[in-house]
Amino acid sequence: MANETAAHFDAVRELGAAGFRGRLLVEKPLFQKVAAFPRAHFSEVCVAYNLRFHPVLAALHALLKDETPISASVYVGQYLPDWRPGSDYRQSYSAVGEQGGGVLRDLSHDIDYACWLLGRWKRVAALGGKFSDLEISSDDCFALLFETERCPVVTVQMSYLDRVPRRQIVINTRNQTFCADLVANRLTVGSERRDITVERDTTYRAMHEAILRGDGSVACNVEEAMDILRLIEAAEQAATSGNWVVR
Repeated sequence: MANETAAHFDAVRELGAAGFRGRLLVEKPLFQKVAAFPRAHFSEVCVAYNLRFHPVLAALHALLKDETPISASVYVGQYLPDWRPGSDYRQSYSAVGEQGGGVLRDLSHDIDYACWLLGRWKRVAALGGKFSDLEISSDDCFALLFETERCPVVTVQMSYLDRVPRRQIVINTRNQTFCADLVANRLTVGSERRDITVERDTTYRAMHEAILRGDGSVACNVEEAMDILRLIEAAEQAATSGNWVVR
């Protein structure tokens, strides 16, 4: 199911009401805001946070299992007018807050994999909003500072403003420093650099194949996706109030 974020809830509800009982894959984020999942009899529901299937992140996830994370920094940014060549960025749902656009939801991949790697969030502070000259009504820049079950200091910064696309993670543990670059497809462990071959459709193909064979062990489930929405809404509240928000 791939439509505007604001239309996800109604589409899921209508599909459930129509009696569909198969596997359902919903584009990320699950909904525009936290809501009770509609009554339905789907055999499985997954949310398309496909970066969980990125070979660099998969390797990092495995390496972190025996580590104790202390700090983590995530950065993602790409200039919105360059996202969809040949189309007017001002006409995209990304540009319209009411349709679920804005970096917090559009780039929530990076919030999702931060929690996938480091555990559920516990509290969050944030700054963000619409600051640039882009002709949009959605937020174009956000920075989150939060604590998770496994890591006491996590930052995620995201923007629609980077002229050179970036998607990078740095994690310090008691024993090691891990650096992942999802644009260069590179994982650095200490001073050891590993370049990993990743094709454009690798993550999408791996995600779909896993779900089709009934293996939801890596894919984002409904509860995890709803918890990402809770974190997004908490970040918005924190940015408005200037206070920490505790789950």
